Amino acid sequence: MVGVTQTTTRLTGYAHGGGCACKIPPGELEAVVAGLMGGGAPQGPGELLVGLDDGDDAAVVTIANGTAIVATADFFTPVVDDAYDWGRIAAANALSDVYAMGGRPVVAVNLLAWPRDLLPMELAAEVLRGGLDVAREAACHVAGGHSVDDPEPKYGMAVTGLADPARLLRNDAGRAGVPLTLTKPLGIGVLNSRHKATGEPFPHAVAAMTTLNRDASEAALAAGATCATDVTGFGLLGHLHKLARASGVTAVIDSGAVPYLDGARKALADGFVSGGTRRNLDWVRPYLDADSVAEDELLLLADAQTSGGLLVAGEIPGYPVVGELVPAAGPTLRVR
Repeated sequence: MVGVTQTTTRLTGYAHGGGCACKIPPGELEAVVAGLMGGGAPQGPGELLVGLDDGDDAAVVTIANGTAIVATADFFTPVVDDAYDWGRIAAANALSDVYAMGGRPVVAVNLLAWPRDLLPMELAAEVLRGGLDVAREAACHVAGGHSVDDPEPKYGMAVTGLADPARLLRNDAGRAGVPLTLTKPLGIGVLNSRHKATGEPFPHAVAAMTTLNRDASEAALAAGATCATDVTGFGLLGHLHKLARASGVTAVIDSGAVPYLDGARKALADGFVSGGTRRNLDWVRPYLDADSVAEDELLLLADAQTSGGLLVAGEIPGYPVVGELVPAAGPTLRVR
């Protein structure tokens, strides 16, 4: 389903970037986060199973009766011009962090920044309606939220979910000898960049971004997987580098096996590459062995995705295998 709003307002024109391509570059972010826990982690009830150590997709804390709470937050600037679709995409993206940990979302609260003197509040209502519809699809409560008057529109959700602490999907649990499965095609970033520059719609990209990662997460757990991450603003290479580094392995990608959305290669050839994508590739270059792979191919593998799929260490029926984990040897990433 494509958006239902009819508006000539170009929401992407109010944003300096779009979607997860607006993330702070991973190298800069890691430098900031590295200094936060020098005095030790704050203590609270339960046990913190997943925190800041490896930059996983969400935090996980155990509570009573063998249950774990999964907590995350995600928001970003408009990635498409249609307000309703933007709301759906942002909600699916926020929920994805819970699915990437092997959890199920239970309750979400909205996070909205809105330039109330520049854009009508009716458009903000459409954004919230889109988020609510995706949360309904996920069987996740939405209970209020927080809003601020901001010169740049932003929307997302803080999401709380539940998981079995013995069946988590973590980015530090990869093992050598295991295949890598990707559950959504790449290319969202270059298509969104083209949309922002030209206004050309890409309904199939919207369909990909609004598809929940629920089924992929459930399939990964059913297959016995213990390691996964979702592919968002740091691109496939960036998120895979973090997974391989945390797991103490080397990740090998078969570039010919990676699926792409229709039009992605044309968008790349026409120059619609975000600054976030170029920063992603620059960040992983010191950890990358890809001498025989063309620069354009590497840019697509580093393409900053918004609400991308899961990258799972394990073979998941119905989804393509795009590489494997091997014993650590030199760089964390190898592309062939």
